[in-house]
Amino acid sequence: MKTIDQLLADGVAGKRVFVRADLNVPLDGTTITDDGRIRAVLPTVTRLAEAGARVVVASHLGRPKGAPDPAFSLAPAAARLGELLGTEVAFATDTVGASARAAVGGLADGRVAVLENLRFNPGETAKDDAERGAFADALAALADVYVGDGFGAVHRKHASVYDLPARLPHAAGQLIAAEVAVLRRLTEDVERPYAVVLGGAKVSDKLGVIDHLLEKADRILIGGGMAYTFLKAQGHEIGTSLLQEDQVPAVRDYLKRAQERGVEFVLPVDVLVSPEFPDLGTKAPAHPAVVAADAIPADRQGLDIGPASRELYASKLADAATVFWNGPMGVFEHPDFAGGTREVAQALVDTPAFTVVGGGDSAAAVRILGFDEAAFGHISTGGGASLEYLEGRTLPGLAALED
Repeated sequence: MKTIDQLLADGVAGKRVFVRADLNVPLDGTTITDDGRIRAVLPTVTRLAEAGARVVVASHLGRPKGAPDPAFSLAPAAARLGELLGTEVAFATDTVGASARAAVGGLADGRVAVLENLRFNPGETAKDDAERGAFADALAALADVYVGDGFGAVHRKHASVYDLPARLPHAAGQLIAAEVAVLRRLTEDVERPYAVVLGGAKVSDKLGVIDHLLEKADRILIGGGMAYTFLKAQGHEIGTSLLQEDQVPAVRDYLKRAQERGVEFVLPVDVLVSPEFPDLGTKAPAHPAVVAADAIPADRQGLDIGPASRELYASKLADAATVFWNGPMGVFEHPDFAGGTREVAQALVDTPAFTVVGGGDSAAAVRILGFDEAAFGHISTGGGASLEYLEGRTLPGLAALED
């Protein structure tokens, strides 16, 4: 895989360099609530611009239905990128039309333009190879060189991720190179003990990675909404807690296999419960109660791991040499149910282990809860991509960058 270092050594001055970034930031209207993904691509964009490239940044945002939708415009991300770069950034109001051609054509050496949301064009996500290829051809006409740096999208077989690199000289950006190096540390010659913390709402989202990690991890800690399917599989009543009933047989099988292989599965011993899901808008007090994980009342739902579970999880991380964390321990967006996620994050800060926060809600929680990102070994920009890599899957966007 060619790197940006090699690309810069070859020279990019005066060349139109297409950077496939991941600017899929959360928005409150037009206000960006977390600019982490924009900041993540800054090193690559900055190095290219300083080398005299004419940088064309492109990304998706959200899930528009293949047509322009103001709610998913990249205009706020383009403005924030300009602020972070300290320079004016041109913004095209389309992807490959007149505005895009004018924005790119008007670039001087060392300047930057951002195209509108790629998913406004149906060709970006098309299942049909020809339709996707036609869009890739139109994007290729805007550039001389391709740099893949949107790690959060490399698990998608999309035109700008998979098809476009085949049409242009290509290289991996600084972010993707860093992400791949970290993930290799989690899959090849791992320093042990290797602990994995998995949370989030649905156990079905994590089945593949659990299956793969049963061959690699020493201990797996489970929290979040998915924990209740595990507790149900152990025969416990879980009240009105989130449950994926159809996944109970698979979870039982994983618990059995873990025991056979000597992999320690750690489940909550106590949880915070409430009669109803909290109001995340007003964040009104929810008055949670702590109950044993095997004694959840029939009319209550679990919304966070309890204090005893937090201590237990911290102890299981304290002596680890490698830790991977993906998924919050509870409804961290509400102050009454943020404690479990906060304590797990603090345990990662306190351990001398190499720690990786696997993107998505975990990365957002780290920032929202006020942790210093530098206190972690690595914070990934791609939750889904990280999980699929750990599952052992071939990621289309990475395969496309291989020579």
